[in-house]
Amino acid sequence: MKNYKLEEVLEKVADSFLGSLTGNNLEVVSHFDTDGITSAAIMTRALKRLDKKFSLRIVKSLNKEIIESLDKKKVVLFMDLASGSLKEIKKSGIKKVFIIDHHEIDSENIPENVEIINPELTKKEKISSAGLTYLFCKKIDERNKDSAKLAILGMVGDTLEKEIDRLNNSILDDGNILRKRGLLIYPSTRPLNRVLEFSSNPFIPGVTGNMEGVIDLLRESGIAPEKGKYKNLIDLTEEEMKNLVTSIVLKTPGKKDKDLIGDLFLVNFFGKLEDAREISAKINACSREGKPEIALGFCLENFNSKKKAESIHTKYRQELVLGIKRVNEQKKVVGKGYVIINTKDKVKDTMIGTISSILANSKTYENGTAIIGMSYDGQNKIKVSGRNVGKTGRNLREMLSNVMESFEGEVGGHHSAAGCMIGLEDEEEFIEKVKNQFELEVIKIANLSSN
Repeated sequence: MKNYKLEEVLEKVADSFLGSLTGNNLEVVSHFDTDGITSAAIMTRALKRLDKKFSLRIVKSLNKEIIESLDKKKVVLFMDLASGSLKEIKKSGIKKVFIIDHHEIDSENIPENVEIINPELTKKEKISSAGLTYLFCKKIDERNKDSAKLAILGMVGDTLEKEIDRLNNSILDDGNILRKRGLLIYPSTRPLNRVLEFSSNPFIPGVTGNMEGVIDLLRESGIAPEKGKYKNLIDLTEEEMKNLVTSIVLKTPGKKDKDLIGDLFLVNFFGKLEDAREISAKINACSREGKPEIALGFCLENFNSKKKAESIHTKYRQELVLGIKRVNEQKKVVGKGYVIINTKDKVKDTMIGTISSILANSKTYENGTAIIGMSYDGQNKIKVSGRNVGKTGRNLREMLSNVMESFEGEVGGHHSAAGCMIGLEDEEEFIEKVKNQFELEVIKIANLSSN
């Protein structure tokens, strides 16, 4: 498949997928984050258009138990996962498998009954699983262009908005997405005081979660309410925006003006122009609070799901701000090039990945530092989320894979964002093995320098 272009793979697999549906039942399994949920929503629309019956399962992660529970006689479609589970899929005896994913993959061990769309196998294009699912469904039926905005939400949810290339640009055009430059605090379409109060990326010391701090910051920036209301972020004048950015930079060490300014994507959702980052955050909040079915309904613009999603998001934002505060107070294991934050039961397992990402983007630590967040899941498991500050440094997926050779479980993710699940009984041994992996890397670099 390495000799194929992504467009050729999309066409080839789409034809095979349509052929496999004749006389066979389909089971769809997708990841529970924004990228996975939007992928599921895009596929749901496309399959309904084809009038095909299917079952859908949304999962936190893919493990041996889930794979073994799948109906062997059905065609199975995995989205936004499974690239790291090829050995288990091969053993499972499932008749036919399709995978749409963008995570790192062992290209030497793809089973014969598996067909994969993954940019890691072509030219390593930067595109989310929702983007791939959209392009795949567009190959099936051009009318599926009406799902383009969902692909953009998936891209934003996977923080790939800075990786706009030809593929993603074509999706932007299909979805009539409005793209503007502005302050990267969301939502840009809401009153400024509320936006700053719940800002988690960046986390602004003395401001996030503190309304008095918000008012002080706005006063310092020369921004006052008009008729008792503050402007929406997107409506600030150039001078107001500049002053606000300066005030935020002064309160967030390591941040620079360029870190806070970037592309904003505005999409038409429920008949109104909305900030894609806020919609993405609401989808994510529903799944992390154990309500993926509400997230899916929200993506499909169901009004009942919209009300529920907004309520869940409000609660989630409050919990996230509290979680960040708890992590900042937590005792950490700090070594050369890494920080291990074992929150135990102080932070929800569904939030540790988000908080690790926020810390990695906060400039609290040097570029290249690996942040390893850990949290109990309440079922004798520990969720592990690794993130690289500045998206540079050690290959986290490779490092965690080396560590997990001693334990049961799969590793998923990329070079700078990877994760796994371990048993509660392996907590201390896992931490020691992670420390050893980083220390071995330091010794290796030192030996290379001396030669």
